[in-house]
Amino acid sequence: MSFDPEYMVDVAEALRHAAYDGAIWSLNCEQLNVNLMRLMTGAGIPEHRNDELDVLLVVFEGSGELQLDDQRLALEPGLALVIPRGARRAIRCLRGPLAYLMAHRQRGALLPR
Repeated sequence: MSFDPEYMVDVAEALRHAAYDGAIWSLNCEQLNVNLMRLMTGAGIPEHRNDELDVLLVVFEGSGELQLDDQRLALEPGLALVIPRGARRAIRCLRGPLAYLMAHRQRGALLPR
């Protein structure tokens, strides 16, 4: 079995060449969904809720804030945390770029309710 280079990202290189906010690298394989995210100062991800999956978040650079239900958590390089399923969450970059990796178990396509 050979290793597929699509399953690897050089985070520093990806951040150096990023030209936009949002997902700058993604992997959707059979079991995982992984996104390397970048947000500039003031940008954010609006509040949303994921009722199905726990999500791993790992911060690489910048600083930000995670609104998790009624708590505000500081996001700084080196922090790793698991956002529990069912929690309301929003992310805001305070000093950017804020670069972080999010990973969760793969799920089916989102369908309208």
